[in-house]
Amino acid sequence: MISIKDILQNYKLSVLAVDEDGNSYSYSQALSFARNIGKVYRERPLVFCLAENSIGSLMGYLSFMQNRWVALMLDAKLDSELLQGLVGKYQPNLIWMPDSRVQEFTNAKLIYQDYGYSLIELNSDQIHLHTDLGLLLTTSGSTGSPKLVRLSYQNLLANAFSIAEYLDITAEERPITSLPMYYSFGLSVINSHVVKGATLLLSKRGLMEKEFWNMLKEQKGTSMSGVPYTFEMLHRLRFQRMNLPDLRTITQAGGKLNDNLIEFFALHAQKTGQRFFVMYGQTEATARMSYLPYQQTLDKIGSIGMPIPGGRFMLMDDLGNEITETGKGGELVYLGENVSLGYAESQDDLLLGDENQGCLATGDIAQVDSDGYYYIVGRKKRFIKIFGNRVNLDASEQLLKALYPDIVCTGRDDKMYIYTLESGKEDEIRSFIAHKLGIHISAFVVRQIDEIPKNNSGKVLYAHLSIE
Repeated sequence: MISIKDILQNYKLSVLAVDEDGNSYSYSQALSFARNIGKVYRERPLVFCLAENSIGSLMGYLSFMQNRWVALMLDAKLDSELLQGLVGKYQPNLIWMPDSRVQEFTNAKLIYQDYGYSLIELNSDQIHLHTDLGLLLTTSGSTGSPKLVRLSYQNLLANAFSIAEYLDITAEERPITSLPMYYSFGLSVINSHVVKGATLLLSKRGLMEKEFWNMLKEQKGTSMSGVPYTFEMLHRLRFQRMNLPDLRTITQAGGKLNDNLIEFFALHAQKTGQRFFVMYGQTEATARMSYLPYQQTLDKIGSIGMPIPGGRFMLMDDLGNEITETGKGGELVYLGENVSLGYAESQDDLLLGDENQGCLATGDIAQVDSDGYYYIVGRKKRFIKIFGNRVNLDASEQLLKALYPDIVCTGRDDKMYIYTLESGKEDEIRSFIAHKLGIHISAFVVRQIDEIPKNNSGKVLYAHLSIE
């Protein structure tokens, strides 16, 4: 099997990335960095990578993959209390973090610094890690949930090459990092371009900042990716009036985009000669499971498309029988090499092998049309996606209950509804949860109610709570 080292070696003379200051970094520099950092810690450690769209974060991530260190990707701005909770749960050997956060770990040993990042040692004990385990990603956005997705090296590479195939990625591509590196979709953009020797445009700026657009234009960015909220913002920014002659590909995932916006961006892409891809995925499948060919976007509005190369879908009824009829809903099950090994909820779980065996029950209800295109029609689990972050409503509820005992959460994509028995605390609750999740306050609605609806056994009747 090809390795990250082989890939970096293949493109060692090419430009790996350009940062916001216009500095270029080669694949050869990534190889050299990986060799250097590999010398300072000889064991195979567990390392927390506090990720952002910067060269230090990227160099760290690629070096961990090359040296077969097991990294947990986290938001570089993750709330300190949540970070300490994860450190206590998993006891990592090392943390790779921006220099500005090192002072949070006063008893740690600094063992390496470069590119604005520091490697500190917290724990010198050897951690038992499964041979195939390559990477860990969080399941619930920024809640600091200890439940992690365990990904193998084969998961990562299989998904990267599959995405590169259907998007027809070449070494000439110059994608801009419009999504976070710790987020599975954002990381998949990086992986699928690195395996083809492309050049990443590393931007920490948001869409509302002119520096983002200046970089996209000046560095001749060829592609950008976004979640539904991204496209709502682009629509408000009058994206159709922007002069972006080098932009060729736009991809969307991270939740269902409004059908009207799909039509709007598909028509704009058609007029400008761009390609607009609607895609579907989950962290448990590394990133992508399906895509809608850009030529079919207007004909199949609302569809998640077809399985990615090497993948397959099945629809299952409640009894576990496969549904073969068109137009009939069932749980969407995905099969492919990119299906994760399973979950981890403690350090001991990092020694577990492949529990999924290439099969993932997505928790989404879907149906297929006569042309083989799939449509999501519902969801079984208590998850929503807010601005591309998958948020566990139960975990969010627990965070809130630490301060506000009589409280429940429900919601839909891009909006969480919080119900409380306490009066006059609405703004306080919104600010608290927005800060804890690291998500803009506009995504939360807090309502005071007189009684939380429950059944006879005390179970909350979430369906009785309005989400409109």
